[in-house]
Amino acid sequence: MIAPLVTPPSQTTLDAAITAAGVGRFQKRLLGIFGLVWAADAMQVLAIGFAAPTIAKEFGLTIPQAIQVGTVFFLGMLIGASVCGRLADRIGRRRVLIGTVLMDAAFGLLSAFAPSFTILLVLRFFTGVAVGGTLPVDYAMMAEFLPADRRGRWLVALESFWAVGTVALALASFLAATFAPDQAWRWIFGAIALPALIGFWLRLWIPESPQYLARTGKETQALGVINQIAIANGQPVIVGPLTVEPQARAPLSALFTGALLRPTVLILSVWFLVSVSYYGVFVWLPSQFGTQSRPRLRSRPGFSGSARAGATARL
Repeated sequence: MIAPLVTPPSQTTLDAAITAAGVGRFQKRLLGIFGLVWAADAMQVLAIGFAAPTIAKEFGLTIPQAIQVGTVFFLGMLIGASVCGRLADRIGRRRVLIGTVLMDAAFGLLSAFAPSFTILLVLRFFTGVAVGGTLPVDYAMMAEFLPADRRGRWLVALESFWAVGTVALALASFLAATFAPDQAWRWIFGAIALPALIGFWLRLWIPESPQYLARTGKETQALGVINQIAIANGQPVIVGPLTVEPQARAPLSALFTGALLRPTVLILSVWFLVSVSYYGVFVWLPSQFGTQSRPRLRSRPGFSGSARAGATARL
């Protein structure tokens, strides 16, 4: 008796499986969660411009000295962005995202209770490390849950939450200056930590990136995550198994050699100039507005202060 032929299961590439899982409810949920923390990061980054005047007043500093809080924050961002991207490739995107958002919320909230300027500098530095680690990993993880042809529009939508955070910061600063003018900076730092705290809890529900799982030899787990996406989007389950196409990896120094040298230098230069102008304006301008006093009425020639007082009394 001849045994029947068994057809081997068909293999599906990782990119094809993500495309088959579709775009819908799952990605919208992700956009809401990532967008909330993206807005929270915008508030943390730009907060010093609104908080500097009352920081200077409470600790007896000048405005330039108070803005050092923003300087150490950006230094922390530089370190966080440099370290956390590589760390996410080693231990996973989900762990880094949860850890950085927890740091963001914790150190950001503690900043509101800083008893001295030195402690405030330390707390804002670690808040900056957390924010710097969150931004690049957020961006990469959102992209890895999307088909290649949909990433552009969805990542632009994620970027729009930065503007939402900017508006929310301005509103929080206005309320703090209205109801607690002497310690407005404490209320500002406390308020902007709340979205990150909510984002930490929501991120516990986000699975690990299927791209990371598949490329670290966990194809079965990657397929399980992709099927979660498919079910949430109302698409059929992908059978698998998954195959991962090998990718050639080049060192970072390759960006500065050969045909890549010119575009790399140009892009870095443009990004540097845009960042300097953008953050320079948003850090400097609010602090200047905060130090302006109300304009006084100018005296008209021939109409002295005593004459004005008399005219008012007669009315």
